[in-house]
Amino acid sequence: MAGFTGLFGRLITLNEVDIVWYRMVFTSAILLVFTGLPKVGWRKFLQLCGCGALLGFHWILFYGSIKASNVSIGLICFSLIGFFTALLEPIIYKRRLSWTELLFSLITVAGVLCIFSFDARYRYGIMIGVVSSAVCALYAICNKKVSVGVRSRTVLMYQMSGGLVLVSMIIPLYLMIFPSQQPVVVIPSGSNLWLMLCHSLFCTVGMYLLQIQALKRLSAFTVNLCFNLEPCYTIILAFLIFGEGREINFSFYIGIGLILLSVLLQTKRAWSR
Repeated sequence: MAGFTGLFGRLITLNEVDIVWYRMVFTSAILLVFTGLPKVGWRKFLQLCGCGALLGFHWILFYGSIKASNVSIGLICFSLIGFFTALLEPIIYKRRLSWTELLFSLITVAGVLCIFSFDARYRYGIMIGVVSSAVCALYAICNKKVSVGVRSRTVLMYQMSGGLVLVSMIIPLYLMIFPSQQPVVVIPSGSNLWLMLCHSLFCTVGMYLLQIQALKRLSAFTVNLCFNLEPCYTIILAFLIFGEGREINFSFYIGIGLILLSVLLQTKRAWSR
């Protein structure tokens, strides 16, 4: 499911701000139908809203990175999520830095660098993408902490609806820092409408419910490291669908192998605990 996220960001012709705003609106509406408005404490509600704001900010930056470069570059930057999680999770949970986790994340980064070398033309997109991966790592860590004792559907419902309000406040500031080259206030129609609905149903409701369930049993680092497979899926699909003009060579397979190795090593480590 995560592998299609970048593709939707490319196929939907709306500005990245519109994509995120409508993604949260449609997701909130879908969850409201199936979940209603379960009661949670005010403190828990505000915590979930804060996580939703982090997620929305990550999405804005993620799509902005793709719009400023291409799908492949955006996903390369996203692979840094494991590295940032290895650094931030010990700080938030007040435990020692795991050099093993840091090593696994660096193996992944090395693998992605083998797949592509960064093109100087895409520096702007790369810069946005790196910040996006750091925000996403922070979201997953905080999500694990605040979702304890709350049903997964309820967690996602309040993250989307509460985050929608906060993201609406973030958008003007974001546009001041990163001016848009496209119209900002656009109502989706035609193919954009159907793509947004599919994006919300499968790549948001479906994927994030599974992620929340996984975070209840695994560390944020393990879950985020598994997301490092997302660039592999998406880059291959981008080759086939968009023809982004990059030839698959031997270094590509080395990179895929390194990414798979890092995920398998962490899976074995988590399984043996």
